Amino acid sequence: MEKKTLKVEGMTCGHCKAAVTNALNELDGVKNVVVHLETGNVDVEVDSTKVTDAEMREAIEEQGYDVKA
Repeated sequence: MEKKTLKVEGMTCGHCKAAVTNALNELDGVKNVVVHLETGNVDVEVDSTKVTDAEMREAIEEQGYDVKA
């Protein structure tokens, strides 16, 4: 497992946190998701052989949020 931090813009409330968490948890290879609303950071434990950064970015963006590099 590898730990990554994604910078996500547009999250402001508990619903935002749940939407991002659920979207990432649906991906095969994602183990643990922690959303920090105050910083906009999302810490993720992933198996990089099963899920790519692009797939995680797409899952978040489908919920209406912007992922910054």
